[in-house]
Amino acid sequence: MFRTTIKAVTVAAMLAGSTIAVQAADYTLRATANANENDEDYDGLIVFKNFVESASNGAVEVEIFMGTQLCGNGAECLQGVADGSIDIYVSTSGGAAGIFPYVQVLDLPYLMTSDRVAEAALPGDFTRTLRDMALEDSGGMIRLMTIGNTGGWRNFANTKRRVQTPADMEGLKIRTVVADLPQELVKALGASPTPIPWPELFTSFQTGVVEGSKNGITDIMSMKFPEAGLQYVTLDGHAYMGALWWMNNAKFSEMPDELKQVVVDGFYALQQATFASPKRKSIQAYEDFVAGGGDLYVPSPEEKAAFKEAAAPVYDWFKANIDGGEEIFNALTEAVAEVEAELAEANAMDLK
Repeated sequence: MFRTTIKAVTVAAMLAGSTIAVQAADYTLRATANANENDEDYDGLIVFKNFVESASNGAVEVEIFMGTQLCGNGAECLQGVADGSIDIYVSTSGGAAGIFPYVQVLDLPYLMTSDRVAEAALPGDFTRTLRDMALEDSGGMIRLMTIGNTGGWRNFANTKRRVQTPADMEGLKIRTVVADLPQELVKALGASPTPIPWPELFTSFQTGVVEGSKNGITDIMSMKFPEAGLQYVTLDGHAYMGALWWMNNAKFSEMPDELKQVVVDGFYALQQATFASPKRKSIQAYEDFVAGGGDLYVPSPEEKAAFKEAAAPVYDWFKANIDGGEEIFNALTEAVAEVEAELAEANAMDLK
């Protein structure tokens, strides 16, 4: 496992017989991600660390712990954020759904159509609404700071055949996490949801326990799933792989306003880094997938519309079965609609 930490030290410099001391930080932020240094989460943390330490003139120090040094899963890590043993943690929506089930709104299929839409819709009032809900449900202990990206877009992939329409999903055993929403989506498309732990997925493809998954291309290639038989990827882009960045609210609240602003600006810089990182990493991943004999299919607009129509019952299920589901669904769809209207207007001017 990888660990990066920079400690404040006393630097002795013999310049004209003088000694220069570097003052210790006033605040230390312990940040963790259950990933490695090749992950977008690490890219974001490095940008955050550099920005915050520089912009605060050393008043805030950021220690980065990658992997499972501080905690091993979403529930454990979020408990650490709540009790203050961890200051910053990043989770997927699935990783936080056990505590904040409404964050699964990010997994609802086909609500956002492009990076440009997602990157404009996720900041702003939608995230503030999600922050307020999480603060209330955690007794004011866990604060959502921003939403970035971790891995691009989720696409359907399988070992059996090219998937061009929802009918092609019929009968496929698709790996999901334990959470209800992804299982409801897979069932709506006519496939069979099969919860499998991530570390067991490679072997499960080999043995036929599952025949497909819903992952981003960088995860598919980094885990070497094509070697286990995963040879068909359909770029339906059914879900933006949002990364939720949480912070201990007491630690944030105790800072003076000028340092709070530095931290908020640091999370903006982190967000932008994680928006960009998957785009760059996916280029080589797609090339490697095709070079290895993989079948990469891009659905037509009509085919994507058919997938969205088939998946529509999941929206009603979410609003009816998830506490706070309707409120957060409306917050996201309103943000998306506003962005799409602004983009349509901008495109009309830019294409003249």
